[in-house]
Amino acid sequence: MNNVKNFFRYTLLLTFLLGAAVLSGCVTTPKPADNEEAVFFPDPPAAPRLQFLRSFTTSDDLEPGADAFDSFLTGDANKGYHLVKPYGVAIKDGKLYVCDSQATVVVFDLKNKKFHTMEGAKGLGKVVQPLNISLDDQANKFVADPVRGQVLMYDNKDFYVKSFGVPGQWKPVDAAAYDGLLYVVDAKEREIKVFDIASGEKIRSLGRDNKPEENLGLPTGITIDADGLLYISDSGRFQVVVYDRDGHQRNAIGRPGANLGHFARPRGVATDRDGRVFAVDAAFENVQIFRNDGQLLLFFGGSGTGPGKLFLPADVFIDYDNMEYFRQDADPNFDIEYLVFVTSQFGQRLVNVYGFGKEKGRTYPSEEELVEKAEQKLKQWQKESK
Repeated sequence: MNNVKNFFRYTLLLTFLLGAAVLSGCVTTPKPADNEEAVFFPDPPAAPRLQFLRSFTTSDDLEPGADAFDSFLTGDANKGYHLVKPYGVAIKDGKLYVCDSQATVVVFDLKNKKFHTMEGAKGLGKVVQPLNISLDDQANKFVADPVRGQVLMYDNKDFYVKSFGVPGQWKPVDAAAYDGLLYVVDAKEREIKVFDIASGEKIRSLGRDNKPEENLGLPTGITIDADGLLYISDSGRFQVVVYDRDGHQRNAIGRPGANLGHFARPRGVATDRDGRVFAVDAAFENVQIFRNDGQLLLFFGGSGTGPGKLFLPADVFIDYDNMEYFRQDADPNFDIEYLVFVTSQFGQRLVNVYGFGKEKGRTYPSEEELVEKAEQKLKQWQKESK
């Protein structure tokens, strides 16, 4: 029992070393802007890597002062809109797209300070249960709808273009586009179906023809990094499975369990430009960040009701191009490199926005240095535990 307790303490220390980057000497944390308390991850006195910036739950968060009574007077059904059960999220050109899974796809237009439903999500493009949304390089949107049984494509103006797949024959829950192809997670057949975007035709399937231990179990989410590797969250394997575009397994991140670096209910997954992997776990109610070799770096979020906390999180999305809309929310002593969006399906803060970066004037060790230090601590712990 003592060894188990010691191991748990060490695991916490390991993550502290990897994620916190605590330096020797007296170092102050960033001062909150406008005398409001800023929320950072990891907690002080650790060196911060993420700041919670703000959240979106109703149209009022974009248009202050709008409420249900205003909606009644003006006849605008979009005013006072409250997200019901958000899941997928994406942002492009100042427009924040949210799959409200029990309603439709809604748009927070940050540039024009307007809120509306997505233009093409009606008529032939009507969604039934929009679960996840993804983008390609041309700003086309792909919405996975498992109840309609199709992935719906909308153009850069949000107008409906086409649908992929035959209703009733599969269960599409997420999709990612790369180099003219659309990779779709089919939760029914437990595989990745690959479509040609131009023709709409299915060309192959991945994830069922490997060694048994390398096949997909219950895939729930997908993203594709800059090198074309597929990162698939798998609730059956309790891992993030990494495939090449031919379906060969390159890596598997995490394992089942209730400790740091483990998964219980993996959901959304995203990667940044430096190869870090962000993986949502709905059971732990956090997002764990790994190196692409599977080494845990840190985690953020966690259960609770305060700012930055998560309640049954679902999806994560990383963006480098829309920071201008959130700079006023950032601490002046914290340099943001990119934005991280995480949806909660319940609670007071449903679409949560974080900034990933570093404190100004603070020296951060490299990840390699942190890993080496953690490994030295591990050897010391192993020696002392004998």
